[in-house]
Amino acid sequence: MKSVANFFCYAIIYSKKEGDFMIKRPTYLKKLFDFKDKDLIKVVTGIRRCGKTTLFDLYIKKLLEEGVSPKQIIHINLEDPIFDDLDDYLKLYNYVMKEIKKDVKYYVFLDEVQNVKEFQKACDGLYIHKNIDLYITGSNANLLSGELATLLSGRYIEIQMLPLSFKEYCSNFKEKNYDRLYLDYVNKSSFPYALELDDESKIDDYLENIYNTIILKDVMARKKISDITIFQSVTKFMLSNIGNLLSIKKISDTLTSSGRNISVHTVESYLEALTESFIFYKVSRFDIKGKQFLQSGDKYYVTDVTLRYALLGRKNLDMGHILENIVFLELKRRGYKIYVGKSRDKEIDFVVENKEGFRYYQVAYTVRDPETLNRELGALEEIHDHYPKYILTMDLDPEADYDGIRKMNVIDWLLDDKK
Repeated sequence: MKSVANFFCYAIIYSKKEGDFMIKRPTYLKKLFDFKDKDLIKVVTGIRRCGKTTLFDLYIKKLLEEGVSPKQIIHINLEDPIFDDLDDYLKLYNYVMKEIKKDVKYYVFLDEVQNVKEFQKACDGLYIHKNIDLYITGSNANLLSGELATLLSGRYIEIQMLPLSFKEYCSNFKEKNYDRLYLDYVNKSSFPYALELDDESKIDDYLENIYNTIILKDVMARKKISDITIFQSVTKFMLSNIGNLLSIKKISDTLTSSGRNISVHTVESYLEALTESFIFYKVSRFDIKGKQFLQSGDKYYVTDVTLRYALLGRKNLDMGHILENIVFLELKRRGYKIYVGKSRDKEIDFVVENKEGFRYYQVAYTVRDPETLNRELGALEEIHDHYPKYILTMDLDPEADYDGIRKMNVIDWLLDDKK
């Protein structure tokens, strides 16, 4: 196995090589620095290839620039076959601890820690050493469930990471034709490495590889799923129905009527697996007037809209639902709790909540048709409170105000996270 000392050198060379493809992720870097040396485990979660390891590399580079010695940094990527024998918590714990000296501060980074059996015990063991500042990543939501949540309750902070935001994507280009960049963003993927690929066929191959890796490593093996055909049918159905209100029974009935006999229980299990691996996010319905959650009907959004192309191809794209998906992801990046709103018989695309209260968003590709504009306004006009209300569209029109409802160009909104 590679020694820790050699791994230090690898981390430094990787971080300092000229031409490294490392997009700056300032929002996530700031979050890490905000909690640096705090008595908390920093847990970075997110879909595979969204940039978690690169974030650690960027953070390590900053630590080195601030005067932290390479000998104080231990970075182990548990996806690297060279660390395959660190397959249980005690081996991992002992491997790190043999490098630790009492009176020295250490920064320990463990990538894809869920690959280690009972990794929770290793994390707990390292955490109790006050000279260790511990950072871990994982590609499965189960990382923070069960024993880890119980064992480390109140002693960790989760940083949920997504692929590139539109603003981060644009930062990679000198030419700022934002309309053109938006089309590239929804066609060429928000996964960071896709920026290195120069045509759609290569990007589609890359996306298929990501999807297959997730399915094999994070879904089928973990959930003991044997029928890949039925699982693919559920996944394709979900990708075809982004932004539509769905119930587990409706999914089961629809697939069964099309010749795929699948039970409600199986659909539920598969959806759980897809959300745990961060392929999809589930959004529940919320009754605005009654201030309560509704039992029926949820929406699902995909972590990167181009993952649809891996299974469905690029034909018959619904640009309205793709835009809605992009807005959902941006709201998630901004730290909101997100719901689908119901106001009497009207639907609000997104009701979001933070410590300042609520905001309401309608998303439409265009509202230049008066009937469409009136429909979107009508849903928001049903809400009788003083929280901000927005209509986001792709229309290249001046910002407008309709009795307190702001109509904005969505690209301007995506680029300005204060709006």
